[in-house]
Amino acid sequence: MRINKLAAAILLGVSALGLNACATGLQTKVSRYQAMPAPQGQSFVVVPMNAADMGGLEFSRYAEQVAQRMQAQGYARAASIDQATMVVRVGYGVDNGHTEVVQDPFYYNNRFGGFGGLRYGRSWRHGYLWGWDDPFWYGGFNSSIRSYTYYVSQLDLDIRRKADNASLFEGKAKARSRTDELSRLVPSLVDAMFTGFPGRSGETIRITVPPEPKQQAAAASY
Repeated sequence: MRINKLAAAILLGVSALGLNACATGLQTKVSRYQAMPAPQGQSFVVVPMNAADMGGLEFSRYAEQVAQRMQAQGYARAASIDQATMVVRVGYGVDNGHTEVVQDPFYYNNRFGGFGGLRYGRSWRHGYLWGWDDPFWYGGFNSSIRSYTYYVSQLDLDIRRKADNASLFEGKAKARSRTDELSRLVPSLVDAMFTGFPGRSGETIRITVPPEPKQQAAAASY
């Protein structure tokens, strides 16, 4: 009986951790290689990596967000690609989803009076980074075996000097989420990409993008 109570208390605590972790925002991995010049009057235009996105309303929204971040760095918008000194190419997407089946780490087995086995990824020994390798992400503890679906989204940013096509910046921001809605994911990936921009060349870092105030109630779906 005492073991039952202890197990229930542990499960309640772990469940709360999982829910709080989802509410903290989108966990991203950002990789950047850069040789960006200091802002000295350089101008830029933002174009899609996929030519089919040119002129599209969805791309225009994300291009505007990238352009605002570039301006915040001190670079100027060019009226046209002919007048730009830098070309900023943007690509984005999300995969078709993955289904994971996991076993509750503290599932109580009434028949044997012990805890069930564990099935985790490599990060268990070092402590999970909530939202990316979180074993409790699927939520709920009503049975020992649970499943959940997650999606991997990515933003690619490539900046080149127009005069000689020299590469100035190559970046990737990747996230694992419970939603595949690009309208929610891409703005957060843009935020992650420009956090500490342009960053240390060759470094891969983890950045948590807090949910916007209006999205707090829906943050658990990440």
